Amino acid sequence: MSARLGDRGSVTAEFAIALPAAVLVLALGAAILAACGHQIRLQDAAADAARLAGRGETDRGTALVADVGGTVFVSRENELVCVTATAPAGAPLIGVELRARSCALDENALDDTAGSAESGVVPSDG
Repeated sequence: MSARLGDRGSVTAEFAIALPAAVLVLALGAAILAACGHQIRLQDAAADAARLAGRGETDRGTALVADVGGTVFVSRENELVCVTATAPAGAPLIGVELRARSCALDENALDDTAGSAESGVVPSDG
């Protein structure tokens, strides 16, 4: 079999077009995996920060979230202390802000409730 002269180099041209697309897909996949890993680290830091804030160690919890590149917002709701941590995705191809939220029991609120119950005073609901 002999190749026609007009088909010569067509495989090279197709490869030159397909290669950048394949590299872009691989780079995007790697960036998504990196963002997922960063989300997991941020969620773990938010959970630890919520537990620490529940024990009254908010500064240590804030430092944990800062170690993964995030910022912290702490809120108290009834007997819970909730930590919302936000951070950039950290992947160059993804311009998404990651967010993680975790809540833990507020031991200070529980101590106040237990103290008033022991003294015979029952906290009112409204």
